[in-house]
Amino acid sequence: MRLVVDLNKCQGYAQCAFLAPDVFAMHGEESLVYSPRAEEEQREKLARAVAACPVQAITTDGLDDAGAAPAGAGQETSDGR
Repeated sequence: MRLVVDLNKCQGYAQCAFLAPDVFAMHGEESLVYSPRAEEEQREKLARAVAACPVQAITTDGLDDAGAAPAGAGQETSDGR
């Protein structure tokens, strides 16, 4: 699975780091570090992390689990959201 985090949107709430610590980590208080390629074993944790992001900064390809944000979710729309 491929992950993209819009670091301009990310506010450092760290919900992703709590829910998928093997993929996401906080560097300091506000800097997010992540692996852009996640293993299949991380699918459930990633689905939770994507859903928990309060600013929808995480986009995934290949994560079509029920309850997960669909691929492309979290991308900016034309009205800036």
